[in-house]
Amino acid sequence: MLRRLSLAGLVLLTATAGVRAAPTNLLLIIADDCTFRDIGCYGGQAHTPHIDRLATQGMQLTRCFQAAPMCSPTRHNIYTGLYPVKSGAYPNHAFAKPGTRSVVQYLKPHGYRVALSGKKHIAPRAVFPFEYSGKQNPDFAAIDSLMAQSKSHGTPFCLFACSNEPHSPWNKGDRSRYDPEKVRLPSYFVDTPETRNKMVAYLAEITFFDSQVGRCLELLEKHKLTENTLVLVLSEQGSSFPFGKWTCYDTGLQSAAIARWPGHIKPGTTSDAMIEYVDILPTFLDVAGVESPKTLDGRSFLPVLQGKRTSHKQHVFGLMTTRGILNGSDHYGIRSVRSDRYKLIVNLTPEVPFRNIFMKSSIFRSWEAKARSGDKDAREKVRRFRQRPAEELYDITADPYEWQNLAGDPKLAEVQSRLRTQLDRWMKAQGDRGQQTELEALKHQARRQNRKKNKKKPGTT
Repeated sequence: MLRRLSLAGLVLLTATAGVRAAPTNLLLIIADDCTFRDIGCYGGQAHTPHIDRLATQGMQLTRCFQAAPMCSPTRHNIYTGLYPVKSGAYPNHAFAKPGTRSVVQYLKPHGYRVALSGKKHIAPRAVFPFEYSGKQNPDFAAIDSLMAQSKSHGTPFCLFACSNEPHSPWNKGDRSRYDPEKVRLPSYFVDTPETRNKMVAYLAEITFFDSQVGRCLELLEKHKLTENTLVLVLSEQGSSFPFGKWTCYDTGLQSAAIARWPGHIKPGTTSDAMIEYVDILPTFLDVAGVESPKTLDGRSFLPVLQGKRTSHKQHVFGLMTTRGILNGSDHYGIRSVRSDRYKLIVNLTPEVPFRNIFMKSSIFRSWEAKARSGDKDAREKVRRFRQRPAEELYDITADPYEWQNLAGDPKLAEVQSRLRTQLDRWMKAQGDRGQQTELEALKHQARRQNRKKNKKKPGTT
């Protein structure tokens, strides 16, 4: 009788252990150039029913940041768990240093299928040997097939569904939902008809991205994978409107981040813990039961998602390199550090005007025209976008749009000094030599490397 009970108990324990050991699927859905504040559940006016519903089913993280306000460094950052200068992928259109490891090398040996569907913007393939599908947007037929096979074979997946929306040109989605006369413009925008019309087009494309999120979630439901999948939705850097993308203001570096994992993340919760994109890979490894190597810059925020911790990091960091971007200043490097309350931005060459491709747009030209007409508000905003001081210090709590520069205020001298020390330590640890690193940026561009290879004659080295 005792032997029978022991056998029964052993069977029960084995079955229970099997359930607990079932690998968790990982699904990350990322937008492209979407300001986090514009999403519905973050107080924005974009119609985002799928994202908003997901927030009620999981946790909305209110202070998630990326290390660089550009597409290529951001994606390298997520997949490698390294900050951009250390990985080598700090300018745009960059590539990771040879020998760098990515999420594929970490999870594939543990039985995961690691796939990327949609926008890539990473190199080289040897570092990122994903199962690729789609071009600039997720291929839902390929995703459907991956999930079907995962369900059928009991094989876990780690899938990155990478949208190209709402990256300009804003030409997708239903604009009829939005009235140009009624849309709200951020306080740092210049109010012109061109700005309002483009704002409508941009908001419509956020709604289009939301439909892509909805489609991914529908496929999880279709294959009955919802309960065993951690979903993370990110908005990426801010939009290409001024003071967002290509800047180290929070509008450029802060991201929406919504996570759902039934049975592990309490529905309808929020967290103010400061996390970074560099922490995503360690978190995914933690969920998969894989130990993170000490070489990673990030660390797992799984305890935050599980409600076991309310804080994660005391400081988050950012950097921007204009060298190599379209119509960018030849060299205009920016570095930043943010604490719970204060943000310090260091402009390495304040004597050089800031420039990017958006300054050739009809929107920015309308700002310049309004400035020339004598409008003081427009003139000040155009000036501030072009010309910036050596250091900027902001009280994020009182001034979330970072407009009142407090650098040099004697009352905050200690705060400014302390943040500068933190930034200097981070830069040194990353091998970031400031202006010298900026001047070397073109050596780290994949496009330039490819051009050099194509110019070589057969038989030469």
